Amino acid sequence: MLTIIDTKAGNFNSIINAFKRIGVYTILTNDVQKIKEARALVLPGVAAFEKGMTGLNENNLADIIKSKVIEERAPIIGICLGMQLLAENSEEHGSHKGLGLIKGNVVKLNPDNKDYKVPNIGWCDVSAKKEGVIFHGDYATSSFYHVHSYHLQCANSNAVAASIEYGGGEVTVAIEQDNVFGVQFHPEKSQDAGLELLDRFAKYTNNVC
Repeated sequence: MLTIIDTKAGNFNSIINAFKRIGVYTILTNDVQKIKEARALVLPGVAAFEKGMTGLNENNLADIIKSKVIEERAPIIGICLGMQLLAENSEEHGSHKGLGLIKGNVVKLNPDNKDYKVPNIGWCDVSAKKEGVIFHGDYATSSFYHVHSYHLQCANSNAVAASIEYGGGEVTVAIEQDNVFGVQFHPEKSQDAGLELLDRFAKYTNNVC
């Protein structure tokens, strides 16, 4: 079972239904005890960074998540805003601290080619940067659905799992470092490729938990 953290920053039904389609049972909660007992975490969200962190800081959830991931080695995957919340800081509407599970900062998209609009909305070809859990083999290049104005700049390039070319530059859209995973795009809206990615994460949690 996967525990989806309710950040009060988005509609989680599509995530729940996507996991259901691949036969994975989930619970949606912001209950402290249930999160403490979780074996693996899913951190989604579609709102602004500050709102997402405010939701996590209620009931001290941010510290509980960090303890689960760092000390207990519980796997976590951040989706869309959730991936950004894994970072150290964000510049969205000011300066805000994140969970700090991945070294790096969240910055606004700034394409050199101004024909590319912000936000980035639509399907983008995603290229894997390393063999890992969520990207490998024939699955190394796939198309996923994106909706975002900000992106995570990783301090450590080894944490970058996949990227897209956007407006003349490379943008990180997936991370993988030990038991910490994240995707900027929406796997739940990305048809078979998205379901495959979620399935890979779910199977990984079964093997390590």
